[in-house]
Amino acid sequence: MCVTLTEKAAAYMRRMIRFGQGGPAAGFRLAVQPGGCSGFDTRFSIEDAPSPGDTVVQQHGATLFLTPETCALLQGYTIDFGETATDGGLKYLSPAARHVCGCGGAGAGGCSSGSGLASIAFMARPPDLGGKG
Repeated sequence: MCVTLTEKAAAYMRRMIRFGQGGPAAGFRLAVQPGGCSGFDTRFSIEDAPSPGDTVVQQHGATLFLTPETCALLQGYTIDFGETATDGGLKYLSPAARHVCGCGGAGAGGCSSGSGLASIAFMARPPDLGGKG
């Protein structure tokens, strides 16, 4: 298995599946690719079934669909969920990762907490606003 889910991450995924009106076999698709300010760009969607070749992770009552590329990028990571007064989202923890800060800079939720685990907060790009602004 390429990733481990914490109970908080699984609860978030179950909630998103429920809000996305996913059926009993639906899962949380997480796509990670190189890019973005933290080195990764993430997207998620709710899907009725895995695609051919997907890794299906089932932990704490949540079902996660990962492409082979995403599984390779997240190999050995633990996916957690955290919220603060100013930030919230999935956090990706790896005991092998260097100290890295994601979007938000030093002291934000995307930095190592000194626990020996590097925490990177991968954030999706904002939706296209149709060229306004």
